[in-house]
Amino acid sequence: LICKHADIFPDDLLPGLLPKRDHDHKIQLEPGAQPTVRTQWRLTQPELDELRRQLDYLLEKGFDRPSTSLFAAPILFTPKKDGGLRMCIDYRALNRVTIKSRYPIPRADELIDQLRGAKFFSKIDLRGGYHHIRVNEADCYKTAFRTRYGSYEYTVMPFGLTNAPSTFQLTMNEIFRPLLDKCVIVYLDDILIYSTTREAHLRDLEAVFALLQQHRLITKVSLEFLGHVISIDGVKIDPKKIATIQDWKPPANLRERQSFLGFVNYVRRFIPNMTEVTSPLTDLLKKDTFYEWGGEQQAAFDQLKLFLTTPLALHIADPHRPFELITDASDLAVGAVLLQDFGKGLQPIAYESRKLNPAERNYPVHDKELLAIVHAFKVWRCYLTGADVTFRTDHKSLQFIRTQPTLNP
Repeated sequence: LICKHADIFPDDLLPGLLPKRDHDHKIQLEPGAQPTVRTQWRLTQPELDELRRQLDYLLEKGFDRPSTSLFAAPILFTPKKDGGLRMCIDYRALNRVTIKSRYPIPRADELIDQLRGAKFFSKIDLRGGYHHIRVNEADCYKTAFRTRYGSYEYTVMPFGLTNAPSTFQLTMNEIFRPLLDKCVIVYLDDILIYSTTREAHLRDLEAVFALLQQHRLITKVSLEFLGHVISIDGVKIDPKKIATIQDWKPPANLRERQSFLGFVNYVRRFIPNMTEVTSPLTDLLKKDTFYEWGGEQQAAFDQLKLFLTTPLALHIADPHRPFELITDASDLAVGAVLLQDFGKGLQPIAYESRKLNPAERNYPVHDKELLAIVHAFKVWRCYLTGADVTFRTDHKSLQFIRTQPTLNP
């Protein structure tokens, strides 16, 4: 198949602009907005060398051109995993005066749920993803950036523009619409093909490659998807991320705490009682809270790292099987785990928890336990509505909830 469609697997992006698509990227500014100008920072010699190399590359490909625009964004460089430098344009000033798109980006958990029953997977990354889409000719001047070698503007969509993800998702959805929810899910420039048999997978790959070829999308073959590894056994956190977690040092400032907790929140479905475990850390994010990293914070940090580095596979929910819901409540939070039996005993689908607000902390134990059930049904409504569900709680009085003639509001 790859040999048959070799033209979609080149070693590099082809020179020249790719074809105009139904949706070029447009940059609509708020009424009265003026050109945004930011001062360029001084660069190190290695950064200047890389700047020259990347400018030559972009000009050779036709992806940018010299500009006389009144807009001027600064450039900066960030390190790559391989030790190289990535050139970035700081479009924050432009983004502040750009009218924001309302086009939705898919939820990662909804996409992963579509993979139930699949046994064969292939993932495709688009090479130079955003550069497959042109900037609307009337808006190119707004992308201008300033260097010591002059000003340049993009002819293709660069990273850093506030509406670029929405434009890209819109384009991908339009291209792959015939296959979405059948054998393909798309998240920005990640394309995942899934099938139940090898024969079906080859047919599905053929259909995807044909669409890629038709729309001149250049790809690289890689199976990690959205920070997860997908297999017939379920969903796991990507081992590369686990290695990063193992080396994570205790956060020393607000930004580092936010970064760590942001990652923890992204994989919260893997962590039992996450809210209660993270409480000593999230309390440090409160305004006017004195920062003190003590034994309680270190214990929470270590426990979270242990959860995230201990291999745990979550199974993908099967709507045709009964669910079992186990809930619990404490003085601080409510939590739940959703399970199903796939023939080898109950297996976890997801974990959920949230902190109680001040009013809820005053609830009697009965009401807190009931709140845990209500919260779980709200969070997992997409699974549990109309399904066969057994819920378990360690509070005996709740067994009468279905026979009680009246309930307090």
